[in-house]
Amino acid sequence: MNNNRFHGERLKNARLLRGLTLTELAKQTDISKQSLSQYENGSIPDIQRVMVIARVLDFPTEYFLQEDKCKTITEVTYFRSLTSAAKMSRTTQSLKLECVAKIFQILAQYVDFPVLNLPKVEFTGSDNEFDDVAQGAMQEEIETIALAVREHWGLGFSPIPNLQLTLEENGIVVTGFDTVDRKIDAFSQRTLIDSGDVFFIAVAQGEKPKGRIFFDMAHELGHILLHPWSESLDLISKEEFKSRENQANRFASAFLLPKESFLQEIQAYPTDLNYYLHLKKRWYCSMQAMIYRAHQLKAITDNQYQYMMRQISKKGWRINEPDDRPYYLNENIFQGAIDVLFEAEYLNPNTLLQLLKKYGVTMYPKDIEELLHLRKDTLKVEPIPQRIVQLKRPDYQNGEN
Repeated sequence: MNNNRFHGERLKNARLLRGLTLTELAKQTDISKQSLSQYENGSIPDIQRVMVIARVLDFPTEYFLQEDKCKTITEVTYFRSLTSAAKMSRTTQSLKLECVAKIFQILAQYVDFPVLNLPKVEFTGSDNEFDDVAQGAMQEEIETIALAVREHWGLGFSPIPNLQLTLEENGIVVTGFDTVDRKIDAFSQRTLIDSGDVFFIAVAQGEKPKGRIFFDMAHELGHILLHPWSESLDLISKEEFKSRENQANRFASAFLLPKESFLQEIQAYPTDLNYYLHLKKRWYCSMQAMIYRAHQLKAITDNQYQYMMRQISKKGWRINEPDDRPYYLNENIFQGAIDVLFEAEYLNPNTLLQLLKKYGVTMYPKDIEELLHLRKDTLKVEPIPQRIVQLKRPDYQNGEN
């Protein structure tokens, strides 16, 4: 059968999904780096080696013998720490999100996901951080866009208690990820699938508090709205990338802490750290983000801002502020979609896994649960008992009841 052959690009993807270099995989499989490179580029290993590779990479053997029948196109991935995060870490997380996009496309055949609902905005921006006039105009532009998004989504000027839900309701897919590279806070990706453009936001979780994760999500929303998605980030300068990061931060501040309502909130005690600790529970933002915003809006002077940040450092609050505790995302649209399909008995864990396998997404249930941020054992396949006893059927032909 034509499809039942070894596919080298699948080996490369599986290796990168596990965050391994060729050298590392060679050491773990006891297969030479040269051989592995040849396999990735078209040579065919014997089945024993395929099984060894599958065991080490923790993928089903069938994964390497299938074509990828679910085609998606990923254009750009914005990482918050592009300049410092290891390239392998970025590649691994980007590939994981591509897998998420493939599963989204498959499930979209069976459920109606929220459609993308973004306001039409134009952002000219300025990369010249030394031009005060240009920077001021850029800030006003960002403030206007942030308010336009709030108006378009009917958010008013109040705090946003569940930003994940707000994004998902408006067609942006949010998922969480675990990473050993702490330099990756969050990233966003645009993928072209059959139904059109889909934006994905992925945030690191497990250690970060709610305020920081909310800011990360708002930052990625800033990239989605403000920046081009048709050019490779490898082609822009470090200065331009830093400028875009700064713009996304400014948008996150303006979106989460709208100018008029936040100024009114802080006017009584603009330099009181205890008051910001109180506001933290109301606005779902870190104290430092609110102090930054207060300074940006000129509610506090440069000297006051610097003094307050020194106090933050002196108290040991730079990394962990009072009342910080790890925050985990809520159940997302994937959990909701799968629950609906299972409850309607349209699919079950076994038939869903078979459906994904049909399109080439052949992975163990634990990996799919992690990718989609599902509840543990959502995809646990219960064994079907074999019965040799069956119910008798009434013999209506003989007139028996």
